[in-house]
Amino acid sequence: MQDNLYNLAFERSILSSIVFEPSQFDELSSQLKKDDFYLPAHQDIFGVMTLLFQKDQPIDEEFIKKELIKIKKFDENVMLEILSANPISNTKAYVEEIRDKSLKRHLLTLTTEIKRVTVEEELSSQEVIDIVEKKLYEITQNNQTSDFKDSPKMTFDTMTYIKEMKARGNTVLVGVDTGFHELNKMTTGFGKGDLVIVAARPAMGKTSFILNTVNTLIMQGKGVAFFSLEMPAEQLMLRLLSIQTAIPLQKLRVGDMSNDQWGSLNGAIDKMNSAKLYVDDHGSININQLRSKLRKLKNQHPEIEIAVIDYLQIMSGVGNQDRHLQVSEISRGLKMLARELNMPIVALSQLNRGLESRNDKRPMLSDIRESGSIEQDADIILFVYRDDVYLYKEEKEREKEAKAKGHEFVSTYVEREEEDAEIIIGKQRNGPTGHVKLIFQKKLTKFIDSHNHIKSIETVYENVDTRSAHISISNDTISMPPL
Repeated sequence: MQDNLYNLAFERSILSSIVFEPSQFDELSSQLKKDDFYLPAHQDIFGVMTLLFQKDQPIDEEFIKKELIKIKKFDENVMLEILSANPISNTKAYVEEIRDKSLKRHLLTLTTEIKRVTVEEELSSQEVIDIVEKKLYEITQNNQTSDFKDSPKMTFDTMTYIKEMKARGNTVLVGVDTGFHELNKMTTGFGKGDLVIVAARPAMGKTSFILNTVNTLIMQGKGVAFFSLEMPAEQLMLRLLSIQTAIPLQKLRVGDMSNDQWGSLNGAIDKMNSAKLYVDDHGSININQLRSKLRKLKNQHPEIEIAVIDYLQIMSGVGNQDRHLQVSEISRGLKMLARELNMPIVALSQLNRGLESRNDKRPMLSDIRESGSIEQDADIILFVYRDDVYLYKEEKEREKEAKAKGHEFVSTYVEREEEDAEIIIGKQRNGPTGHVKLIFQKKLTKFIDSHNHIKSIETVYENVDTRSAHISISNDTISMPPL
């Protein structure tokens, strides 16, 4: 039984190999952790080796002994056994054996934990399942960590992060690409472990907005998990294809396309066949089910870099709690899951209709439904706002009133295919708040950067005689002569 759980000879050989060839430690430390070793003394020695590596000091017998004495963990007999062991040049098989036995020990510990939470604690079966799934995910992902990180570990990780940022040069993007240049500049992207809330009133385009982000990521070959609680997967695919091909969404829906458009569609379909997009379109899901599904998916497809939930208020609660408490549990659960899986989770959210009674209908944090817990748990809160939605609604109300009074109605509203849009950063835990201007292309349900829009218009004029063509840009308006 014990031989199946550890191999001290293999552990000694690995530690001996590091002492006699310290240059191996960099590679081995990425494959092994301190608690992969069974013998506590071996754990202490590997931990001291890690500390010496972080401090850029020699990993040799004298320095190891010095650090062990400092923490009162030096065992001369153990050290002699390691120095007497034969160092090995090909460590791969030894590492795999040590890790395999470590995994078995963790699984054995998990069986004890399952018995404890099942028998001794007053938990529901669903809560027990969630605890077990989380522990199992941590074990399979080698995420076993101590309760606390000490200062050397934190400083080393921080310096590693700073050096990585320096190596990137002047790029503004640190996290996951949002798909929009100006938004990337203000947020540096969606960070690992972040809970991002994208909120708006109906018809503002919050789903369209996040699908632009999704499209950017899958075109970069990155993985996306999408929980669509409101619309079937086929409708999401239609929107993505419209974004990619610039074919109006309505034409795609009815198949009314020219030969060139059919060609573009076939090309986009070929790209999407290799996309790493995974959609769950079951209409109802609670936080426990979502956790379980996303853990399994992430385990099977580590390339997934972001998860999207459309939308938060449709998620089912657990038990018979008040809805406010259910939403609190959902938002807190999503934040903890983002940290556990070390990737951003984007949850779409509805806004209260109360904002529509204000003169300025731009959303605020207090407009989020059940906003208390969501506002607290979120790292970033983005609001999608298009003024034309309200202008159109007001026009329809005036028309209705005029007809009711028997008056002639003269429309003053001009419907545009491209509308001004704003992404309002209402909260950002690690950055500034503010506004980002975008353009919304209605027929494609597509958002684009406003500066890209200006460039695309300028391209039309690049062959026009500049002596007679004058383009002026001010206050986001463009004045140009007719072609």
